[in-house]
Amino acid sequence: MEIVNIDANTFEKMLSEFENFANRTEALCRLYGEKNIGEWLDNQDVCQLLNISKRTLQTLRDNGTLAYTQISHKIFYKPEDVQSILPLIVEKQKQAKYKGKQL
Repeated sequence: MEIVNIDANTFEKMLSEFENFANRTEALCRLYGEKNIGEWLDNQDVCQLLNISKRTLQTLRDNGTLAYTQISHKIFYKPEDVQSILPLIVEKQKQAKYKGKQL
């Protein structure tokens, strides 16, 4: 472990800049509203809700039918977006059942 010495003025300036950054971050969160990750659905949630396979979910993302947000390597969906495609999924499941297939 290294010990680094800095003068008091530099430390005060660093502290002030950090406080400014924290204040701006809080202001942005208040302005745009904090999103609770619990409000979002992941791949498994959507597959279970819509009774579809992971591959079908991938197709819905690829063709632009279902909007999503990717954070790092994890994909999330807004519940209202999933709800909006529910009639489409139900119709496709009826057609697949008629043909003897499953989504």
